[in-house]
Amino acid sequence: MCADLARSIRLFRAFRTEQAVPGAYYATLAADTAAQLGRYVSLSGKTVLDVGGGPGYFSAAFRRAGARCLCVDVDAGELAGQGARGGAVLGSAMSLPVADARFDVCFSSNVLEHVPDPWRMAAEMARVTRPGGLIFLTYTNWLSPWGGHETSPWHYLGGDRAARRYADRNGEPPKNHYGRSLYSVSVAGGLRWARSQDDLQLVDALPRYLPGWYRPVLKVPIVREFATWNLLLVLRKRREGP
Repeated sequence: MCADLARSIRLFRAFRTEQAVPGAYYATLAADTAAQLGRYVSLSGKTVLDVGGGPGYFSAAFRRAGARCLCVDVDAGELAGQGARGGAVLGSAMSLPVADARFDVCFSSNVLEHVPDPWRMAAEMARVTRPGGLIFLTYTNWLSPWGGHETSPWHYLGGDRAARRYADRNGEPPKNHYGRSLYSVSVAGGLRWARSQDDLQLVDALPRYLPGWYRPVLKVPIVREFATWNLLLVLRKRREGP
């Protein structure tokens, strides 16, 4: 329990440095995520699709664990961070440029809230995952304290109002603007989608950054929307046939 709490404290301390030293923050988060994913599947020798992986911090961490990774991102500038190692392709998360049942693991970190049709993206992740493979999907829900990203906590007064306030205070618009690059997704919506998929088994659902003993909060409607911070869904694609 102490180790679990220490992990959460370490992640939140790293999060506070995101704006000042983003590279260090994302490297810390990627290493933690690789370890977390490793609890559900050994990455050694596995093929992993990193959906919306940007400059490749997560892919790099997965490769260190022995995986072979491909990163898909809609932003060519973000993909430039992949460097000479390659392993990246330009494409939309809602229409992945990948064949059916191609990957052992399909992963996405904090991308779902940035697409206008989040459950279409989730369905695409399921499509490209092999039967028996794992989907590791995490996102920031809108009503969490950081649901408005850099405009938080003013998003509680409305996404547009929060964006205007940010622009007034900083002299430039926020990177994430509600209704254009940031959308409202909920914990309830994620759990409902996961449980409604006949071809997927919900293996686990938990607050990504919080201690394991905090997990029961997901059973409390409304409260979970504010208290979860970030939802992690772990799903396994069912094998075909009997």
